[in-house]
Amino acid sequence: MASHQGAVLNFAAMAGRKKLSKAQYENLAAFRYALRQFLHFSEEQALQEGLKPQQHQALLAIKGFPGRDAVTVGELAERLQLRHHSAVELVDRLVDLKLVAREPSEVDRRQVHVRVTTQGEHILDKLSAMHEEQLRRIGPELRSLLQRLSNGPER
Repeated sequence: MASHQGAVLNFAAMAGRKKLSKAQYENLAAFRYALRQFLHFSEEQALQEGLKPQQHQALLAIKGFPGRDAVTVGELAERLQLRHHSAVELVDRLVDLKLVAREPSEVDRRQVHVRVTTQGEHILDKLSAMHEEQLRRIGPELRSLLQRLSNGPER
């Protein structure tokens, strides 16, 4: 199973915490709601472009991988928090749609890299522009919510 680095909860440390205030619950709920609204927007935009949301996420994860434009299936699985075999199936579907291509690694012939094709980039560019605009619109609200959450308990 994919690791969840950075998302591990320390339940022992949480056990000694004081109960959250009503304001903290409201801030957490508002932040979760704002995230869900953005995810819903993202899913709807992908569907309008003829992609499943996970296919869009895969294209973005590949193109946005730090330092290079291609990833291994294992790296893609980690980025999308999928099991390896699920990432293989996702890549298979994207190859069938001609949105990504598999390439043998120049360094290790046992590895295969996945790269976004020109057709995939065209769709990704369009979706990414819409996402950036949406983030510009909702950014102030997200910043405000994050600030309230990072300021700690309100009593």
